[in-house]
Amino acid sequence: MAHILFVLTGADHWTLADGTEHPTGFWAEEFAAPYAAFTGAGHTVTVATPNGVVATVDRASLAPDVNGGADGAAAVADILAGAAALRSPLSLGKLDLADYDAVFYPGGHGPMQDLAVDPVSGALLDNILASGKPLGIVCHAPAALLATGETGTSPFAGYRLTAFSNAEETQAGFADKAKWLLQDRLVALGVDYREGDPWAPHIEVDRNLYTGQNPASSAPLAAEMLTAL
Repeated sequence: MAHILFVLTGADHWTLADGTEHPTGFWAEEFAAPYAAFTGAGHTVTVATPNGVVATVDRASLAPDVNGGADGAAAVADILAGAAALRSPLSLGKLDLADYDAVFYPGGHGPMQDLAVDPVSGALLDNILASGKPLGIVCHAPAALLATGETGTSPFAGYRLTAFSNAEETQAGFADKAKWLLQDRLVALGVDYREGDPWAPHIEVDRNLYTGQNPASSAPLAAEMLTAL
């Protein structure tokens, strides 16, 4: 069975253009659905964060209206409660990539705050891409790609991928509040950005890079990665 590394944001807020701090963290479904898929298939999941801090879940992501109702919200909460790895994360700076068969980055607005400028995460992404091992990234987590290619062009330039779209950020009410938009920054990085309909499942696979556009894409993305494990 495979050993999969989940890299989570360590941020509990996202600083907006006016300087206010919007409470956030990781998006529950984007951890829960892949975690359940991978562990349900018999694989092992380890969690890591910047400096090994315990990751904060975005409280908004636990609400029934974003989880298909009360039953869906309860199911997600149960998965988080049962994921012991969430409560004892490793530090990103103390990892050996050789110990893992795949890497997965859940989203939430948190990565826009810390992983987008984290050189340790950036180096990890450079190395996992070069290794050929499966790399999954969903929703806002592709913000972490902005920290890659420290000495020059990002190795992700030219890769086909998706991420949370400008249209979705607008509909979520943050496009005019954010310092920058993820889609715009990824295009500027040189990736081949693709988007589907807002909020509908949409994934892209290019070589060993697996990406999902939004929370609804997290389960299909994990299912696609399972075929490679």
